[in-house]
Amino acid sequence: MIQALLEGISMGLLLSAIVGPVFFTLIQNSMEHGFRYAAVFALGILLSDSLYVVLTFFGIKLLADTTYFELVLGYVGGTILIGFGISSLIKKQNSRPKTGEIKIPKKKKRTAFAKGFGVNGVNPFVLLFWISIASLVSLKTGWTSGQVFNYYAGILVTVFLIDLLKAFIAKQLSSLMTPRLMWLLNKSVGLVMVFFGSRMIWMTWSN
Repeated sequence: MIQALLEGISMGLLLSAIVGPVFFTLIQNSMEHGFRYAAVFALGILLSDSLYVVLTFFGIKLLADTTYFELVLGYVGGTILIGFGISSLIKKQNSRPKTGEIKIPKKKKRTAFAKGFGVNGVNPFVLLFWISIASLVSLKTGWTSGQVFNYYAGILVTVFLIDLLKAFIAKQLSSLMTPRLMWLLNKSVGLVMVFFGSRMIWMTWSN
């Protein structure tokens, strides 16, 4: 049981080291809206990953081998990422409040969950990661259901905690961010997401 948990933690560390649109968006939201907003964003990522765990564990990897599934995921996912990127690119520069704090309306905090779920959920590389994990678990024929649970729990909890750590560190650095630098960060994140979305569509079209 402990060995399965440790293997899950190590795999979670590997997943957390991957730099992609989710990473940049998490950092951006923490710096711009605060740690609590980013924590809700991370909860959305956690739910998205948990859903992928359930789907892949119960056989969606067979569906992923079909051409139409890859096409739909690639085109739709790429378009959504580009949409998120464009929204960051067109966002206007805001002046920093005198108190140094950025107040977030409750409604906006609620949207953080959906945004985290969406950005992570439409990324096919995340799906491919969980498919590979499900394939790896299927090879461990000697594992009990408890060991499988510990393995997946180790991955999910590790990724979530590291996301919170990233958000916390980013928030601490936010005091160094001027409105101009924040504007540049938004543009950079937007360009990164447009790049990943365009790359996703290109790879889908060329395959």
